Amino acid sequence: MAYLPIILAGIFFSVTINSLLKRIGIPTVIGYIATGIVISAVFGLHHDHNNELNEIAEFGIVFLMFTIGLEFSFRQLVAMKKEVMVFGTLQLGLSALVFGIAAYFYGMEQEGAIITGLALGLSSTAIVLKTLNESDDIQTPYGRKSVGILIFQDLAVIPILLMITIFSSNNNDIFMMLKKIAIDAVIVGIIIYLVGKYIIDWLLKWVTRTDSSEIFLGTVLFLVIGSAELAHLFGFTYSLGAFLAGMMIAETHYKYQIEAELAPFRDLLLGLFFATVGMQINLHIVADNIGWILLVTLIVMAAKFGVILLFMRFFTRPRVALKTALALSQVGEFALAVFSLAQSNLLIDNEQSQILLSAVVISMIFSVFILARIRDIADFFTPEPEPTVTKLESTGFKDHIIVCGFGPLGRKVAAELKRQGVTYVILEHNIHRMESGRKMGEPIFFANAANKDVLKQFDVSKASAVIVAVDHIKHLRLICEALTQVAPNANVVVKVRSEEEMGMIDDLHIDHILIQSREMARLLVIEAMRCHIKLQKRV
Repeated sequence: MAYLPIILAGIFFSVTINSLLKRIGIPTVIGYIATGIVISAVFGLHHDHNNELNEIAEFGIVFLMFTIGLEFSFRQLVAMKKEVMVFGTLQLGLSALVFGIAAYFYGMEQEGAIITGLALGLSSTAIVLKTLNESDDIQTPYGRKSVGILIFQDLAVIPILLMITIFSSNNNDIFMMLKKIAIDAVIVGIIIYLVGKYIIDWLLKWVTRTDSSEIFLGTVLFLVIGSAELAHLFGFTYSLGAFLAGMMIAETHYKYQIEAELAPFRDLLLGLFFATVGMQINLHIVADNIGWILLVTLIVMAAKFGVILLFMRFFTRPRVALKTALALSQVGEFALAVFSLAQSNLLIDNEQSQILLSAVVISMIFSVFILARIRDIADFFTPEPEPTVTKLESTGFKDHIIVCGFGPLGRKVAAELKRQGVTYVILEHNIHRMESGRKMGEPIFFANAANKDVLKQFDVSKASAVIVAVDHIKHLRLICEALTQVAPNANVVVKVRSEEEMGMIDDLHIDHILIQSREMARLLVIEAMRCHIKLQKRV
């Protein structure tokens, strides 16, 4: 029980630090990293001397990658071949070239410079995917591009680690290394594909019939950890195997239940992972080299941002390129393992290793704040163009309904209005959704409903009602604020998910607020009462 005081102290510091940081709007990731720094300083622990803790913490990324895999399918991954292979190769290749040349001119040996360049080219899977998942940006254009590049980086970790072994042993047979990796990748892919196609659905259906949540959860844990271990046996990362397992289950009907069951494991282990990242910080070395560390951190993040922005501008819109570059500008957790292994194999010296390790962790901390404000930063540098719209008066519209948003809810609202023969228009600020609506023949306009001038152009004061079909509570509030200022007497109908969300717009005095949980409860009771009445009639 030697670790019990450390565990208790870790929980205490984690709860205390995160509670304080939450009050000022700082993400919990920073709190976990700070906890690791404090624990390391108080108990004299260092992450690289605790292999068991390291492996347990890594399963936070495993469960995160599994839940990300649930958002995709093999068909979607094939459709993302450009994001994975083209963007991934360009990002890692160009970043490694820039950083490798810089490291070589700084004074590193050629082998150490190559490894340093590749390691600095890696981004943080844990931080980026956690943020994309929480912000529902995983399926946005910049989200898909970021995920594709991160998948490629995950695949590249093993060759990088093998290169360290080759450089340190003077074995230059790179062809055999690549051949082995390719064969192993095919074997792992075939095994997971066959299990997913012929066994997974049957197994989950059979387990579900037991009506035991414990057996169901145990089976899911077996699938996740088993897939991770299978990938690891063939030399790949645990997280890559978990991602493939998630994609297998994405094809089944059980994905949502599985995601809900695994959420506590994922969040707990991710917290532990970020604490171990904080344990990498040696405060004495940071204090002695703070100027160098900050300079290296800023140069690396700026260079990485510039490289990604530069090549992405050739493939996508400036705003998407900017957000992708911002999201991936940090250095990732796998770089910590690469630098530790490179230092133990004498490819880089101890002082260089500690400066680089500290710079990696600090870049991860910086990126948490960047990702939290990524929309605001993108709006500042590349604001979306204001739509060119025609006044509704010229089209003869009167007593129309304005639908704000053409996401899943907006589409259903539009379909119901069309079925009832009501005149309506849709305002959508996402260009892809707008184009999709145009192809469907919807009266949809590229417009930001939170813009007061746009609302005036669409004569919102003359509309019979405005339906705000937006799920993101921040965007919903901005739209409602604009509506109350432009047309305070407008009939605004809003859907919120909970009482808490209603409280966030309660001060706007909107008359028609539907609370999803309350309405669902009412409908469930109505259906139950119908069943009750039918039963009484039979009796």
